[in-house]
Amino acid sequence: MAFKAVVAAPAIAKVAAVDTDYDPNPQYSYSYDIQDALTGDSKGQSETRNGDVVQGHYSLVEPDGTRRVVEYTADPVNGFNAVVHREGAVVKAAVAPVVAKVAAPVAYAAPIAKAYAAPVAYAAPAYGKALYH
Repeated sequence: MAFKAVVAAPAIAKVAAVDTDYDPNPQYSYSYDIQDALTGDSKGQSETRNGDVVQGHYSLVEPDGTRRVVEYTADPVNGFNAVVHREGAVVKAAVAPVVAKVAAPVAYAAPIAKAYAAPVAYAAPAYGKALYH
């Protein structure tokens, strides 16, 4: 009878990684605003964070011309909350359509006629007949 020796793997000590970039009280503030008269694009956002509390709002013009405004807050006690407002139709700036002028072609080439071979005849297999003589 043969016996196998079982060897346990050596224990590896785990060291907790220390995050030197951790900020216990993160703070930031940003905003942007886009007003593009050519495309009619109109939107913006503003947000601030102080610790675990975030407050902000954003707005945009919907395809039907109304403006959607969303005001939101987020914190560990109440979670994320948003209030959506719709404002009446916004008058869109008149945008001139882009028209490309293209010269008419001088002449079209006639399509090249191709000669196709006639389809190959198909013969049905002869069932019930001897295939070998």
